[in-house]
Amino acid sequence: MKAKPMKESQAIQMRLVLPPDTNHMDTIFGGKVLAYIDEIAGISAMKHSGRRVVVTASIDSVDFLSPAHVGDVLELEANVTSTGRTSMEVYVRVKSQNLQTGEERLTTESFLTLVAMGDDGKPVEVPPVKPESAGEKQFFETAPARREYRKNRVKAPRLS
Repeated sequence: MKAKPMKESQAIQMRLVLPPDTNHMDTIFGGKVLAYIDEIAGISAMKHSGRRVVVTASIDSVDFLSPAHVGDVLELEANVTSTGRTSMEVYVRVKSQNLQTGEERLTTESFLTLVAMGDDGKPVEVPPVKPESAGEKQFFETAPARREYRKNRVKAPRLS
């Protein structure tokens, strides 16, 4: 399979933080942000794989770095940063912006692993990803360490 440039998987969404999306502090629910992250990661993985169906296999740790308030605009950006045989690592960055003041803040960032699915419901191969810019190359080159971390995390003992 021919490698696809990383930038071809880029997906960007803008979301307005509305009152029903927030808690009693007028900040967006973390679960709402996670749903947005999962959705845009899926879109990025669909663009890269050319498949209509992708499933989320894992979400790396998510740190909420700053709140987004009612009336803020969220900008979500996602790219496939690495691939396995059927899986894709997707990086998602979420920024919030107060349109009145112009202040922008990094809200959260995360890596997700998604798997492309065939019409029979079984995983299918995906094309490799080709980094081009310096930033893309850094994400690509650090992906094996993240993959190893995920493998070890899955093997870790669980509470029963």
